[in-house]
This record gives sequence, structure tokens and C-alpha cells, in this order.
Amino acid sequence: MLTPEAFPDFTSAYVAVLRHVYACYEHQSAPRGNASRECLGVTFRLTDPRERQLWLRTRRQKLPFHIAETLWYLAARDDLEMIGHYAPGLAKHSVDGQRLTGTAYGPKLFGPGADGVSQWGRVIALLASEEGTKRAVLTMFRPEELVESWANPDVSCTLGLQFALRDGVLHAAAFMRGNDAWRGLAGDVFAFTVMQEIAAAELGARLGHYTHHVTSMHINDADLGGVVRLLDEVVEPPPTLPAARVLVMPSRPWPQIRAVLREEEALRTGRVSHTPHSINQLGLDPYWQQWLLNLQAYQEIRTADRVHVATWAALSPQYRWALAARWPGQVPAGDVL
Repeated sequence: MLTPEAFPDFTSAYVAVLRHVYACYEHQSAPRGNASRECLGVTFRLTDPRERQLWLRTRRQKLPFHIAETLWYLAARDDLEMIGHYAPGLAKHSVDGQRLTGTAYGPKLFGPGADGVSQWGRVIALLASEEGTKRAVLTMFRPEELVESWANPDVSCTLGLQFALRDGVLHAAAFMRGNDAWRGLAGDVFAFTVMQEIAAAELGARLGHYTHHVTSMHINDADLGGVVRLLDEVVEPPPTLPAARVLVMPSRPWPQIRAVLREEEALRTGRVSHTPHSINQLGLDPYWQQWLLNLQAYQEIRTADRVHVATWAALSPQYRWALAARWPGQVPAGDVL
């Protein structure tokens, strides 16, 4: 079989990857002192890229960070001011203490080129004019990163992202030189499948499958204990939720994305504290309202050590589940789903 193994959701794929690298690793290496178990040439496919959430309590996925990181990319930012609010530990990967170079895919994808047009804009225009094109590639790894790598702790892990529009369906594939299966994989899949969803919404296409290719899929030895605990967890199908639990991104996403970015900054800098009512008054689609509610909940945990009851009630069930798994002592008591 020459096509990758397909999974209906990311939880199933994530567990399969961890189990494979943990038990069937091909190499043990320690580049730059980071001892790890490694498998070369790992690929999997998601048949429904919207099913990007991890339903694993042991993993304690930090969903507000994934949302913020994706927004950071979409805003074409490379600064620590925004992303460091959600992940202070990223500062150790910055050479100058202010910006990230490799991890910051946003300027490469969404920043203007020499002609004033972004890579993203060129690719969307190409897909809109030529459905069967094989050239819809977004490049993230810069050749000069190899020259800088001896002095730079932050080199792009992702080589590129490619879209394939076929018969009105938009498929995507990510190509990575390396991926930390325990720590980095969840965030990468979240961001890249959201980008696929944005592109499909822009093009008026149906959402196809997502394929994830990694040359070096690895687990750091320091994280093996967490992997063992996760694999010992009884992995069951995701909880049964209402049929509409996975929201579909509306068409013309960019005006709403820009509005979410403005509100994220206002939340992060303390200029506003939202309620479900005030978020509803912004005129956003429910898809993007839920993103803001996640960020509001994160702010409440940071400032008051607890999610407000009204915020909690307005969150859709899958987001309540994720927050309860990550911060069980900081959410209202009662049924999550």
C-alpha cells in the first residue's frame, strides 16, 4: 500500500504515532544534546481535518495556545510579545529575546513579498484560476537557515504546505523535516488544518483530506514518561456530542479573522474583558465566537484562576472538555458535555 494510513480524527492518529515511535523506533540520537527515539519517514492522513482536537486527558492539550499560535501565524507576526503571552517558554528559542525566526511561519506565508503579494495570496489566486494545479506550494524553510543554524536555536521544522484542488475538494499536505511527536505535533496539525479550512472557505471548495509527512518523527527521552502514561490510558472513541459539535468555518473568513485579531490584542493587553453577550455583539460567526471565548477563558484563568460561569456556559461542549482536561481545578463543577 503506497498511500498513507488514514484516520477519522487526530486523536486516533496521534496515539498511533506515539505508539509507533515509542515501541518501534529505528534510531536513538541526541542532536544538540537532546536524546530521543526516532523513526524516519512517518506519514499519516486525516479524512476529516476539522477533527483536530485531542480527546486525551493525559495529554492535557492547551487549546487556547493552539488558537493563539494559529492567529499569530495569520497575523504574519514573529514577535514574542503576542505568542509569549500564551507560551512564555518560547523565549528561550529567540536569539534577540524579541522575535522568533524559524517558528514564525506567519511572515513567510502571509507577509507581503517584493511585489506586495503574500505567498498565500499567490497560491489562492493560482488555485482559483487553475483547479488541477500541482504548483500550489507554500514554502516555510529558508535556505539561509542552514547557514545560521549553529547560532540560532529556532530553525523551521516545516518545509512547506501544499494544496491540491480536485473536483471542488481541497486537500492539503504538510512536509516537515522533523516533528516532536509529544510536544509539537498537536499544534502543527491544528494550525495547518485550520489553514486548509481557510483556503477551502476562500475558494468555496469542500474540505478534503489532510496528509502529514515527517522525515524525523521523534520523542525526546525526557517525555517518555508522559507517553507511557498516555498509552496506558484507555483510548476510547471521542465522547458522543451533539451533531453540530464541530463548527464549519464560514465563507469569506478574512474580515472575521481580522476582527478576532483585534479582539485578541485587546484581551491580551487588558483593554477589554469580554462576556458572551459582548462577543455576540461583535457580529462574528459562531465559529470565531468560540475562538474568542477560548481566549477569554484563558484570560480568566490567568487573572482570576477560574473560568467564569457565563463564559463556561457559552463554550461549545468540545471546548469545555479540552479546558477541563487541561485546568480541572479552574473550571466550574458539573457535567462538561
